[in-house]
Amino acid sequence: MILTPRLRKFALTAHVTSSVGWLGAVVVFLALAVVGLTSQDAQTVRGAYLVMEPTARLVLVPLAFASLLTGLVQSLGTPWGLVRHYWVLFKLLITVVATIVLLMYMETFRVMAGVAADPSAELGVVRNVSPMLHAALALLGLVVATVLAVYKPRGMTRYGRRKRDGRPKVLQP
Repeated sequence: MILTPRLRKFALTAHVTSSVGWLGAVVVFLALAVVGLTSQDAQTVRGAYLVMEPTARLVLVPLAFASLLTGLVQSLGTPWGLVRHYWVLFKLLITVVATIVLLMYMETFRVMAGVAADPSAELGVVRNVSPMLHAALALLGLVVATVLAVYKPRGMTRYGRRKRDGRPKVLQP
């Protein structure tokens, strides 16, 4: 099903907004992680780790799902298709992997917030390099997805070439 021009523009706007929002939220999350690792002020360090869990739950996860859902609508409702071009498949793979890693990491955020909330926990125990590494990798992945969306490198899948050429699928014996 191909979307009407008006719906396609709406879907594109929703996808760009959620994807750019997710990218921006990851940048803020990375900044929080850096502050948590580098600040000399105990309250600042604890505050950075305390705010990571609600930020992930209330901002990162919804934007990740919004980006994934609107990307699926975009690909299925436009001539680009979901499996016709490699760049679309790579963007989908990046989004799915980043979303799964984020969901798997939510419990870790909860534990880190619990440690940060404990006034008897030493700062060395509160500090954790993992959020910075994960945020940096997420940022890299989302920037790659953005570059793919802008440049749309050539390369059609076998299915995409068949659809373009109007050939039916050949069954192998």
